[in-house]
Amino acid sequence: MTTYQSMLSAYDNNSGSTATKNAEQEVCQKIALAGLHRGGFFDHAAFYGGTCLRLFHGLPRFSEDMDFSLTEKRGDIHLENYFDAIRDEFHIAGFDVIITKKEKKFFGKVESAFLKENTEAYDIKFQTKKTVKVKIELDTDPPLLFNTEQKLLSQPYSFMVRCFTLPDLYAGKMHALVYRTWQRRIKGRDWFDFEWYVRNGVPLDFKHLQERIREFSGKVVSLEEFMTLLRNRIAETNIDNVKQDVIPYIDPSQLRTLDIWSNDYFLQLADMMKFL
Repeated sequence: MTTYQSMLSAYDNNSGSTATKNAEQEVCQKIALAGLHRGGFFDHAAFYGGTCLRLFHGLPRFSEDMDFSLTEKRGDIHLENYFDAIRDEFHIAGFDVIITKKEKKFFGKVESAFLKENTEAYDIKFQTKKTVKVKIELDTDPPLLFNTEQKLLSQPYSFMVRCFTLPDLYAGKMHALVYRTWQRRIKGRDWFDFEWYVRNGVPLDFKHLQERIREFSGKVVSLEEFMTLLRNRIAETNIDNVKQDVIPYIDPSQLRTLDIWSNDYFLQLADMMKFL
């Protein structure tokens, strides 16, 4: 049994093809982190976003993307520098990947790459016919004023990953929830994470959130102004669409936890928020 197969066997994949794909994707995320660690990536960068929250803090939903930020503004650190380390780690785990760099047009100075098994490896290693794809992004010109910590991941071997602290992960999520423009698509996963932060009593680092907003919009927003924007976003959002987006990323046994979701529910969650 390969390392990849051993890691996948730890998941309960009897809940259908979506659950199996989510498990496969999460195993690939862990292997990618291991490769980045071996390559020395976390000497210069930190992990944040929903996948970080899932892997290191037990967020009860799967997450697709892997988001990274440089720990300081500099122009000499690029994802391409670590591609060989990522490929080597997947090879050690039992299969090969190809990495394709793609420019993103609407996200500023963010670099994206796709890790995906080639056809041969896919046919050998995966149960589904669809290619499992892990998207990784590096913010090369990040908003600063955030704190990091070292978090342990025990697979495919034991190693440390530099991560944003929970209050700063929370700040990034709330910036996305309030300011992200999705046109007709609503990212219900942001709302799921918002609920998780509030229910777990995590305080939000408002200084980091202010820095994110300032770099995004050029404006300095007070806490009162931000809360007004948040409540307006909650009041005008179709919560049924929010639910539909998040359903593929949670276990079917959790579906009843969404029954309480409503505009009023999230407004009351906003009143319960804590801040540093």
